[in-house]
Amino acid sequence: MDSETLLSRITDYANRPNPYPLYAELREAGPVVRQADGSYLVGTYHHIGALLHDPRMSADERVRTTPPPPEKIRDPSFLRLDDPEHHRLRTLAMRPFGPPHTPGRVNAMRGEIARITTELLEALPTDRQIDIVDDFAYPLPVTVICRLLGVPREDEPRFRVWADALVAAADVRPDEDTIAQDEVGRRAGNEMSQYLLDLAEQRRGEPTDDMLSAFVNEPDRSLRLTPEELTATATLLLIAGHETTVNLITNGVLTLLRHPEQLDLLRREPHLLPQAVEELLRYEPPVHMRERTPLADIEVAGTTIPAGTSVVLALASGNRDPKQFHEPDRFDPTRRDVEHLSFGSGIHLCFGGPLARIEADTALGALLPRLGAARLVQDPPPYRQNAMLRGPRHLPVQL
Repeated sequence: MDSETLLSRITDYANRPNPYPLYAELREAGPVVRQADGSYLVGTYHHIGALLHDPRMSADERVRTTPPPPEKIRDPSFLRLDDPEHHRLRTLAMRPFGPPHTPGRVNAMRGEIARITTELLEALPTDRQIDIVDDFAYPLPVTVICRLLGVPREDEPRFRVWADALVAAADVRPDEDTIAQDEVGRRAGNEMSQYLLDLAEQRRGEPTDDMLSAFVNEPDRSLRLTPEELTATATLLLIAGHETTVNLITNGVLTLLRHPEQLDLLRREPHLLPQAVEELLRYEPPVHMRERTPLADIEVAGTTIPAGTSVVLALASGNRDPKQFHEPDRFDPTRRDVEHLSFGSGIHLCFGGPLARIEADTALGALLPRLGAARLVQDPPPYRQNAMLRGPRHLPVQL
């Protein structure tokens, strides 16, 4: 089939349960394949890694030759900015989160994460099927990120609607008219920004031990976020802090139940679990692609990509590249040196990665004793619409 339709086929919902044959086709046709809409698709490990580190590749969608429509443009978070502005905002966001200014923040949450996990497991019924997503994989990281940021957990029904709209608007959809969805995303972004700003203002002068308090009560004026920067940063952290981890935990359970021999191995040797989490991140990553834009004409493997063009980096394809990983389509929890692309690389390496690893390790470790007799009720399960953040919408399991 024509390689120029690869992105359309990868993002087609019909292929959501198993896009990996299409990624293999991409690597065979690539490493760089021009698409019918004028974008470029990159699917090999080393070329993706090189482009993630290339300072000529911009994360700012506003630099494209055909920029997004006005209804899609919002105040960008540092995820969608380039240095030096990206570095400034990311550094300010990191101050209350991790080293060097708050080195113990994430590690200190281990006990809290374990307690939340135990509470969720104790509430699970044993006499009927459960939904791993709604009953476990979603409430765990949502509760964690709410505690970390200082967002009331009881407000989850409100911000879930906003988060769903924003994630949908950020998806890669080459064949769809997205005007209406982008407008919904714009309104959701405005409402979530006002909500988070109001929460932060409530902490001004009366700080509690959370990141919103730290942002709004920073004593050094040169280190303060503007209201627009604060809301863009907090929105990113709230959404990214749970969306990807939900996929990681759910994909992990699905993969283990599909591979009973490997599940039995981890039940016998739970010390392998951190290694298995890295393999899960490679094998069934929560994030499948990222978009970048060249600031100048660049040449990749003999193909010239014009400045201002959308370039889709298929991270999930790179994670299955046989030139990097031996037998990449095999799930092997004992695999060593799993240098996957699932948290990105370069200046935009996900700084929430350490927290996601702790959550996945804790969640899957607590579930292991219960999964021995568990079975999938539906395989493949129903998937989320989103192609970029790929994971089951529901995962019915009989414990």
